[in-house]
Amino acid sequence: MINKSGVYQAAKQIASPFFNERPPACQPSLLVIHCISLPEGVYGGKEIEQLFTGCLDCSAHPSFADLEGLEVSAHCVIRRTGEVEQYVPFQKRAWHAGISCFEGVPGCNDYSIGIELEGTDKTSYTEAQYRALAALTRQLQQYYPAIKNKHIVAHSDIAPQRKTDPGPKFDWDYYLHLLK
Repeated sequence: MINKSGVYQAAKQIASPFFNERPPACQPSLLVIHCISLPEGVYGGKEIEQLFTGCLDCSAHPSFADLEGLEVSAHCVIRRTGEVEQYVPFQKRAWHAGISCFEGVPGCNDYSIGIELEGTDKTSYTEAQYRALAALTRQLQQYYPAIKNKHIVAHSDIAPQRKTDPGPKFDWDYYLHLLK
């Protein structure tokens, strides 16, 4: 389900301009789980897509003011319905982790895949999201064998001073159980 170009064929494809090449000979070995909603706690709109494609009207909501000029992307977004949208091919370097470090290695964007769950760090995620995330994770682990379960982390794990997502409502035990 992942082709040689790094496209997840089960996902809706939406091209983000916010990516670049990974460092030479660098293959994904880390999976980073995030959450996002725009505005916070509002689901199902086009704002996430607009942010990741550089088209968000930052005057449309007061909370968007800090997003002006931001160039950010993730490889995939999993909507509350379980629908998967892919913004950046897995072979490319998406701009999702920011200043980050895993096991002493900085610059997690270089060697990670970023998956955003539509939600907040204070809200429970849906069954459809867990199922879609588990299916995608199994495909990623098959295509990129370096991504072991111990290399699946929260954004808060790699940027603990800056980030809290996906938050305490994310059920890690259930998610990892679905990977079996």
